[in-house]
Amino acid sequence: MNTTPSIPHPARQIGRILRRFGTLIGFFAIVLFFWSQRPDTFMTVRNWLNITQQISILGVVAFTMTVVMVMGDYDLSVGAMASLGGIAAALLFQQEMPVLTGIAVALLIGVAGGLLNGVLVSLVGITPFVATLGMLTVFSGVAFFISEGETIFGRAIPEQFSDFARGGIPLGTIGEQAVLLPNLTIVALLVLLAVWVLLEQTTFGRRLYAIGGNKEAARLGGVRLRLLRLIAFAVTGVGAAVAGLMLVSRLASANPTQGDGLMLDAIAAVFLGMTMSEEGEPHVLGTLVGVLILGVLRNGLTQLAIDSYVQQILTGAIIILAVTLSRLIRRAS
Repeated sequence: MNTTPSIPHPARQIGRILRRFGTLIGFFAIVLFFWSQRPDTFMTVRNWLNITQQISILGVVAFTMTVVMVMGDYDLSVGAMASLGGIAAALLFQQEMPVLTGIAVALLIGVAGGLLNGVLVSLVGITPFVATLGMLTVFSGVAFFISEGETIFGRAIPEQFSDFARGGIPLGTIGEQAVLLPNLTIVALLVLLAVWVLLEQTTFGRRLYAIGGNKEAARLGGVRLRLLRLIAFAVTGVGAAVAGLMLVSRLASANPTQGDGLMLDAIAAVFLGMTMSEEGEPHVLGTLVGVLILGVLRNGLTQLAIDSYVQQILTGAIIILAVTLSRLIRRAS
């Protein structure tokens, strides 16, 4: 009997490496490209801190979106929910209500909106795509209704609230200028840590992965499918509300459409992160890489003075290419 261990075929080894690290390799390739094009500005500490601030709001939405997508569900309403939460807080600020009151109301709107999505999906039985698409329209309509379609800005937004987005933790100085780790970046990192612990270090997270693997098997195994889906959608709703508050703080204004672009970007980031998993599952650290890819692309293309509509085309093409290559590599190996 031959006991000599088999040696993996080189092509199979390469396939495994590409399947596991292909997205990271692509990310570093993008970084190297922009560094070569703008060597004086792209790889500076200030620019990278700027990138982290630019992606912080998207990051919060994408990290919490991962919780729902782990189950194989989607939430298309997060952008509208972010706008609604931000508008509600800004209206309370306009009435000279305490900042904490506005924040609390926005978060409650996020929880309520997420739970409503969860009820429609898990209790009523509507598919996530249809349920959250319908709620997107509802949340957007409510945001327009309560704001009368107007932008809230100026003195209506308390300085202490808008100053939060401009502040940060001192990291040192470059020349004579102080370098700060932006507060918005810190918020995104805290959300990232919370979601990672939730998904990777708790029974709740393991059960969500079980639901995503096979809902019927998870149900027969005693997993409380409806309750877990309710909680997962509530988590995503809170993430949307936090993002809405961050938008208001950063822009020092609120309008009923300012969160509209978050949903598509968040789903794209999660899909990019899924290419890093051998099973093709959502993973919050993979989502982080997806968010970074989108942020670096936009920052680099802006530095190259590429028009915004061309940026959208290139970003979409890269997302499609990354996911397609990942699937082809999996099939081949």
